[in-house]
Amino acid sequence: MRPKNKTAVKRKAASESQSDDEATQSASKKAKVSTDSPGSAVASNGQPTNKVLPVNISFPPRISGTVRLSTWNICSLASASKKGFKFYVEAEDPDVLVLTETKVNEVPADPFLTSRFPHCTWAISSKKTYSGTAVLSKHKPLSVDTKLPGHPDPNSVKGRIVTVEFPGCYIVATYVTNAGQGLKTLKEKNTWNEHFTTYIRDLDKKKPVIWMGDLNVAPTAIDLANAKSNWNKTPGYTKDETEAFQNILNPPESAAGVGKFVDVWRQNHPEVKHYTYFSYRFNCRTKGLGWRLDMFVVSERLLEKVKMCEIRSEIYGASDHVPVVMEIESDIITGS
Repeated sequence: MRPKNKTAVKRKAASESQSDDEATQSASKKAKVSTDSPGSAVASNGQPTNKVLPVNISFPPRISGTVRLSTWNICSLASASKKGFKFYVEAEDPDVLVLTETKVNEVPADPFLTSRFPHCTWAISSKKTYSGTAVLSKHKPLSVDTKLPGHPDPNSVKGRIVTVEFPGCYIVATYVTNAGQGLKTLKEKNTWNEHFTTYIRDLDKKKPVIWMGDLNVAPTAIDLANAKSNWNKTPGYTKDETEAFQNILNPPESAAGVGKFVDVWRQNHPEVKHYTYFSYRFNCRTKGLGWRLDMFVVSERLLEKVKMCEIRSEIYGASDHVPVVMEIESDIITGS
């Protein structure tokens, strides 16, 4: 039987070797990690340096009257499942779980997931074992869509976006297009941003929006470790990408009647240099060299209903990203 006062999962330390491929709003809401965890050391930016999931994973219960949302780039469901993915899901027990970069080729028939989340939408790429976005929910959505309206290449959008409608909001889950090595696909990223900006603004005129997932942009210089050397050279931190993101948060005067959005974690942690992605290469995790790419962005009028937003910094090793969680008043999702 699950403990009533907290969710706790004990597991064996992952045996897989690390791949070479690549302050707070509420301290009480962060993960509790046992002292026998490999993540007891911290990097210079204050985040742990563990390279496998902790032996014991536990989280405090939801704040009363809220639902918990979680987003995690798992860098392949098949791979993450071998490295403790299910232990995190069991401990977190979110009401809505967004998974990005799933790399699945067909809808998974996994009783572990379907028993917890009866309402699942998997957006699958037309390319084999590539990208992929999923929204797994305990609550039945009013509608579901996996398209980005107006995009000139719908095939390229497959696997990158899922929109689910609930009584009080839209959830838009994205694994946003990458600008590519050497910025070779920045043009495609700009096309995505153009049409996505129009889309999220149109949705916001109907209902408030929760945009969550891997947004593939470091919004400002404090959202990555080496901002100066990466500026306008590295995908995710270019003038085009950061301006497109800022234009969603704070629309220009020319966009009359358009609502504002808020980057929730940054709003609550204005000076903290914590990241959600640490490359497997160059010992980045140990050195605290990362990027904050995974986030929650909400319609400004929803902000007062958000009760918690945290990066689960200890949950590293199943993927090169860590999850981000947010708790929001439950009526937004349930309608009551």
